[in-house]
Amino acid sequence: MPNAEKLEKKTKYFDKLIDLCVNHPVALIVNVNHVASKQMQDIRMELRGKAVVLMGKNTMIRKALSIGHEQYPEAGMERLRAGIQGNIGFIFATNCALDHIRDTIKKHRMPAAAKTGQVSIVDCSLSAGPTGMDPSSTGFFQALNIPTKIVKGQIELVTDFNILKIGEKVGPSSAVLLAKLGIRPFEYGMEAEQVFQDGSVFPSAVLDIKDDALISKFLAGVANMAAFSRELGIPTEAGLPHMFGNAFRNIASLVSDIDFTFKEVETVKKFLADPTAFASAAPAAAAGGGGAAPKAAEKKAAVVEEEEEEMDFDLFG
Repeated sequence: MPNAEKLEKKTKYFDKLIDLCVNHPVALIVNVNHVASKQMQDIRMELRGKAVVLMGKNTMIRKALSIGHEQYPEAGMERLRAGIQGNIGFIFATNCALDHIRDTIKKHRMPAAAKTGQVSIVDCSLSAGPTGMDPSSTGFFQALNIPTKIVKGQIELVTDFNILKIGEKVGPSSAVLLAKLGIRPFEYGMEAEQVFQDGSVFPSAVLDIKDDALISKFLAGVANMAAFSRELGIPTEAGLPHMFGNAFRNIASLVSDIDFTFKEVETVKKFLADPTAFASAAPAAAAGGGGAAPKAAEKKAAVVEEEEEEMDFDLFG
């Protein structure tokens, strides 16, 4: 009977995971290292009715995904199976967006004390000044070569001291000292590592890309495509506006000096015939300059007239 019950539980787990991957193919793959059961319970309760939190052994997950891949080869479960490493779980979005799930798991984080032999995930420094510890505890500071002095019956740090570094293991003296100082430098919670969406698996950092960044990258790609197609002389949808613009400029330059016109080039020919009539096209320059611009123009005109008069005098005088 126990074996039969165990087999039934496995079968239900396989069916549930396959059903979620097929009918709700949007999920976060989360790392649950150092996550307490209370945190897990709170996240489940807050996401109830909006998402399904599914955990399990990696061997069971891989087996379920292999079975699912055979049944639904187009669902992308084989790609999902390749990323099953470490202490991970799934949060399938059934009635919410992935951003809502990420906001929820960020709220449920808990501080934790440093333990001996643990790899530090943060940089931690002790600030110079009083520590609140009595002089009998100077041995802890001496073991770490931390300069101290006794001021008014308590230990005081002379300078700032970096006691933890990212990637380095926590030493026994550091762990004891941090505990005596009441410092809990670490903070643990679920960490979103990857995203499973419509058969594709990609890093969760993609969710942090804003729409503005996507639009700017897309427009940059369109500009590169247009420049490339124009250089090769191959018409593309991105390069067609530039081709038409260049063609119009060429036609306008050809008909500007001949007695032939058409609707699109009439404005250009009017401007060439009488540029002063288009002075109102730049009202900001006229308004912003006040009377300075006309005076400068009059002064320049006067200088030109004087030069012409002197030239006439030199020629015919």
